[in-house]
Amino acid sequence: MSDPFTILGGGVCGLAMATELSSRGAKVTVIDLKDVPGAHACSWWAGGMLAPECEGVSAEPDIVRQGRKAAAWWERHGATIHKQGTLVVALGRDHSDLATFARRAPAAKTLNRDGIGAIEPHLAERFSKALFLPDEAHLNPRETLTTLHERLEQTGVTFQGKAQGQMIDCRGLAARDTLADLRGVKGEMLVVRCRDVTLSRPVRLLHPRFPLYIVPRGDGVFMLGATQIETGDRTRATVRSIMELMNAAYALHPAFAEAELLEIGVDARPAFPDNAPRIRQMGDRIYANGLFRHGFLLAPALARMTADLLLDGTTPEVWYEDHRQR
Repeated sequence: MSDPFTILGGGVCGLAMATELSSRGAKVTVIDLKDVPGAHACSWWAGGMLAPECEGVSAEPDIVRQGRKAAAWWERHGATIHKQGTLVVALGRDHSDLATFARRAPAAKTLNRDGIGAIEPHLAERFSKALFLPDEAHLNPRETLTTLHERLEQTGVTFQGKAQGQMIDCRGLAARDTLADLRGVKGEMLVVRCRDVTLSRPVRLLHPRFPLYIVPRGDGVFMLGATQIETGDRTRATVRSIMELMNAAYALHPAFAEAELLEIGVDARPAFPDNAPRIRQMGDRIYANGLFRHGFLLAPALARMTADLLLDGTTPEVWYEDHRQR
């Protein structure tokens, strides 16, 4: 049995870290603001898309490579994974953006109107061309966080106990009190109910200013997100952003104009200057942070590499910094 570990932060990074360490026999304590996952965590507001090929359009190859392992990790640890792929669409005026996306995502298959109708019939009248990435997946973040928390309790992980042993800081944006180069990127999202539209998979609508997506949650409920604004503000959704998100939903299908607005969410994602995460050793503490918009996609890789470092002495292959000698 290894020395005990204390994880600060019970969001997706902290819970994935606790899962990885405890599954290898380590004694783990998790200390968080709340006893259970909830709206205080940035990951509560996530889309839950496990879409490495889509992210690779703007992210570094290491993010794609590590992200490809995420769905299998979540499935091993009890999450319900929906393996329906990702559909990428664009309005007629933005078809050039669709071509650019296709060049940067070589795994994407081009669909015509008939191809769109075969997998998403409600979108075939609106779009004549799309890209389909069949190997991507998604999960429900709130169900997944709750399931992970419950499984950890059942396996003996202590929550809100006394800190002991090696400290692993997974506090997200709260770690700015120590990590001077960590910044916040605000994301706003909507949850709506629209029983007149059926979608089976996440749909990305290419937008000239920021990525927009809609994720089905079942029973006519959809999550629509997300803005990407350079600010650490975690409390205020703006009228402009909410209007843009609702306009995007309407552009996807006019029936969303009559959707029931269930929820408006806002939080700030923790990010380093290059938008890649870090495993950083500083003093006697390890910081695992900077997941940006890749929380559920990269938390498993960050947890696995941190556990390898702590339990086996294996230096992480990427995103590792040792500041102890500086």
